[in-house]
This record gives sequence, C-alpha cells and structure tokens, in this order.
Amino acid sequence: MTDHAHIDEHRDDEGAKTGMWIFIFTELLLFGGLFIVYSIYRYLNPMAFHLAAEELDIFIGTANTVILLVSSMTIAMAVTSIQLKNKRLTLILMGITVCLALAFMVNKYFEWSGKISHGIFPGSEILHQSSQGEILFFGLYYAMTGLHALHIIIGVAFIAYVMWLVKTEDVKHDDYVILENSALYWHLVDLIWIFLFPLFYLIT
Repeated sequence: MTDHAHIDEHRDDEGAKTGMWIFIFTELLLFGGLFIVYSIYRYLNPMAFHLAAEELDIFIGTANTVILLVSSMTIAMAVTSIQLKNKRLTLILMGITVCLALAFMVNKYFEWSGKISHGIFPGSEILHQSSQGEILFFGLYYAMTGLHALHIIIGVAFIAYVMWLVKTEDVKHDDYVILENSALYWHLVDLIWIFLFPLFYLIT
C-alpha cells in the first residue's frame, strides 16, 4: 500500500466539518460575551453612547455591510462551482471574495485613520476630556471592530490558501471540504459584522 493510498483511507470530511463547527461555536461565544458587555454599558450610559455613535460614518458602515454580504454570496457560489467541476469559475469567485475583503479593510483603514486624526482613540487627550460613557463606547468600538478586522485578515489568508489548493487540484469536485470550511468561516465573519453594524452605527 502506497503512502498516498494510506492518506486517502484516513480522509475524514465529517470530522473536518465538525471541527470547523466547534471552532465557529467558540467564536460565537467570544463575540457573544462582547455583545453582552456592550449591552450592559449601553444600558448604563444611553446618552453617552448616543452621542458617541453620531461620530461614526454610517455610509462607510453601510458600504462595508454590502461588501461583506456580496462576498458571502461569492464564496458560497465558489463552493457550488467546484461541485460542478468548474475550476476556473471557482477561482474567479474566490478571487472576487478576497478583493471584496480587501475593499472592506481599505474602508476600515480610512474610517479608523479619520477618527485617529481627530484624536478619537483610546488614551488620547481629547477622549479623556469626554464622558466615561463615550470613553467606553470608543474602547469597545476599537476592540470589537479591531478583533473583527483580524478575523477578516485570517479569512483572506485562509481563502487564498484554499485558492492555491484549487489551482493545484488538491481541492476538486469530489474533495472540497476545506473549501466548504473556508466558506463557513467567511459566513461567520459576515454574521459578526451584521451584529456589529447596527450596534455601533445605527442604534444612536
């Protein structure tokens, strides 16, 4: 028996999917805890959170929401394409997903740099002169959107790696569980933003 055949015998798609679902569950617990913290502080400081939220750019937040929703669609279409044995379309759709993720990060860069240039960031002199509630709001804003941005970067690296596997045909129509897992991860990133967007941008 060759080493290749030995590896194929131990392929465990269900185990790989279960592992990803467990990982997603732990991520939901993490962000769920942060959402609870946000809700408590918002309840205790309603006016300060209202004033602080007005400093955020709803247009950029909306644009990033649309970008992530479309990227979730393209990565889902990529999974369908590999099942249909369309390697070229799979790579194109995954490439679009990565480009949309980078567009999200560019928007986030301009949003954060705008706030920082106006002295609105944790530890700044201007923020220290604000109320305790506004300090808490921006502390949570940078922590939670920053953690989400880190997940975006990890997702881009994950999808890019799977793209390479598709290109080398290590991922194909009858063996694509890692592509499904990358799509699941990306849907998680999208889902978290769906909660972050209204909490920070819309509820004022």
